Formats: sequence, C-alpha cells, structure tokens
Amino acid sequence: MKTVLAKNTQYDISSSHLKEGSIFGALSDSSITFLLEYGVLHQASKGDEIFAYGSKGTSFHTVLYGTLDFYKQHGEKKTRTRTIQFGEAIGFVSMIALHERVGNLYALEDCLLLEISSQLFSDFHDKYPFDFGILLMNLSRDMARTIRVLSNSLVENDVVVKED
Repeated sequence: MKTVLAKNTQYDISSSHLKEGSIFGALSDSSITFLLEYGVLHQASKGDEIFAYGSKGTSFHTVLYGTLDFYKQHGEKKTRTRTIQFGEAIGFVSMIALHERVGNLYALEDCLLLEISSQLFSDFHDKYPFDFGILLMNLSRDMARTIRVLSNSLVENDVVVKED
C-alpha cells in the first residue's frame, strides 16, 4: 500500500462521483475537497493488508475505488464478516469507541482509499459543522446496515447469543 496525491490518482475522485457513495452523499463539494486535501489517500494492491488485528483504531477508511474484505477476530477464531465497497467506510467503530482493531482488512482488488484520522474528523466538525452532521448520519446509517446484515446472519444460522 502506498500514499498518493489526489492529482496523481487515475481514479475519478470528483465530488460529483464521490457523492454517489453512501458516506459522501449530500455533503458539500467544499467539505469533500477538504477531506481529500487533509486526509491520506492510499493506493492498495490486491491482497494488501490495510490494517491488522490489534492495531490502534485512530482513523477510518472510506473506499473511493475497489473492494475490501474484513475478517473479524475473536480469540483464536477469525471469520470474514463483510465486504466493503465504493462509498462505504470501515474502522469508524474502532475510532469512535477508542479501542484497537478487532480484525484484519485486506484489499480484494486494486483500491483507492481515503483515511480520515480522528484529528481530521475533529477538524472537519469545527470547519464544516453542517456537513459533519450529514457525515455522521451517513456513517451511522452505514453501521445500521451492517448490524442488520450481521444480525440476519445470526438468525439464518440459528445462532443463539450467549449472555455473560
């Protein structure tokens, strides 16, 4: 995985294109430009590890191009729980919860990712408060969709959640 400049990427990262993704939908052009300018763009190749189990969750990634697979780990068990596609985010829960990564993230194909650090997230709140509210709603909606898919999987597989 390597860091790239927005002007050097081969992919369409225009505001109009990014607004087609769930995370950027309804954000202003200037706020998207701000995130692209101050976030970190990563170009990943198929098979690259984006983050590892146990690493610090001080940022989240949005997919600008390509797909990723997330493998959730619990104890010694590891299972692929989701595929992340264009316009979706991963790592937001770890960042907000202030905990380490709970799994590994890999590129399924060549990808372009935008990494948004907790500091940039805070700066975005200060500079674009209205857009911050929209971004937070978009991220929450994305999390809700993921919870629904995972909980449906529990039901389909007759999994009973144990209470501690």
